[in-house]
Amino acid sequence: MTLPNFAENLKKYADLAVETGVAVKPGDTVYVQVAIDQAPLARLIVASAYKAGAAEVDVQWTDDTIKRLDLANLDEDRLTSQPPFVAAQYDYWVAKNAKRITIKSDDPDNLAGIDAKRVAQYNAGHQKAYANLSNAIVTNKISWTILAAASPKWAQKVFPDAATPEAAQDQLWDEIFKTTRIYNDSPEDAWAKHVAKLDAKATWLTSLQLDALHYTAPGTDLTVGLPQNHIWKAAGSENPRGEYFMPNMPTEEVFTVPDHHRIDGTVSSTKPLAYAGNILEGMHFTFKNGEVISGKADKGQQTLDGLLEIRGARSLGEVSLVPDPSPISQSGIIFFNTLFDENASNHMALGEAYPFCVEGGVEMSEEEQEKVGLNHADTHVDFMMGSNQMDVDGITKDGQIVPIFRGGDWA
Repeated sequence: MTLPNFAENLKKYADLAVETGVAVKPGDTVYVQVAIDQAPLARLIVASAYKAGAAEVDVQWTDDTIKRLDLANLDEDRLTSQPPFVAAQYDYWVAKNAKRITIKSDDPDNLAGIDAKRVAQYNAGHQKAYANLSNAIVTNKISWTILAAASPKWAQKVFPDAATPEAAQDQLWDEIFKTTRIYNDSPEDAWAKHVAKLDAKATWLTSLQLDALHYTAPGTDLTVGLPQNHIWKAAGSENPRGEYFMPNMPTEEVFTVPDHHRIDGTVSSTKPLAYAGNILEGMHFTFKNGEVISGKADKGQQTLDGLLEIRGARSLGEVSLVPDPSPISQSGIIFFNTLFDENASNHMALGEAYPFCVEGGVEMSEEEQEKVGLNHADTHVDFMMGSNQMDVDGITKDGQIVPIFRGGDWA
């Protein structure tokens, strides 16, 4: 890398993941999900976690090339299920309250051309093995964080006009460091100030206890009901042991859960979605009584069809507000990575809801959660639908209108 002070900044990034991302404490189990081409970053994270007192640090390596080979060649019975040791490993991490650090660096086009049905079958099989860990994540029983790293193919997708592949990687690393505040003297202090601003918005929205949100923009006219006693969340979360962590870095959003029984109208995506190794563009959804009755894509229809076949994917589990003036939006860059693109735009998620966004939701049974409107699913996929032309109104229980967004920014 030719980026100035890259080694120094990469170490700061690793420390940020450990200290602010999941707040590693003495005696913790930590596991790191990372691609093999990001080994230098992985080593720095492992070293930082042990320095913070971790009792053990497990690394789960991934590789785009091998994943593509698997998806193309696995026998069908192996495609649709995972070996018992995979679930056992996930269950071990849950039992240890392991803190998860995920580094995203996937090639957005890695599975292009692979049969979408095979991709869907693989994802469904993996979800069964992953179920206990997935539940621990969506209920914040464990601390977790997702960050990014600039892989060669992802960088070239984002910056196709860069002079060389190395220059593209430099550009992407530069954006990653900017948006995660690594260039500040103290990234941790910069994050604390940023979180305070987002928390203030979330507190205000929670205090309103709106009955619904109404989104309007070109291609969008959607009303989304909100559950009683819903809670808006911002950047950080807390596990049951009172430990604060940062699920997504970067982040510019405030979010809550919808009442998935009360979603009606149409919504159109405004940015490409990188999902399951494919790029989906121009998505249009029609909802009736909380369910997608029509889902179309200008590009990636087969992949979208596979997504909508997953249990619970035809309803919403999250609604989020991100002002268009956010730094990521104003960069004008399409990252083809939801971690970044969702922080440039209002977005929604098809699939699983976060129970901690309803008062007492984590302690509720699944039946109780369903009754208050929380969606249950085997997936959670964000898509971007905001723009500088979007207005969002809150609707109170007595029908009053509260302006939330005008022209893509806070009203």
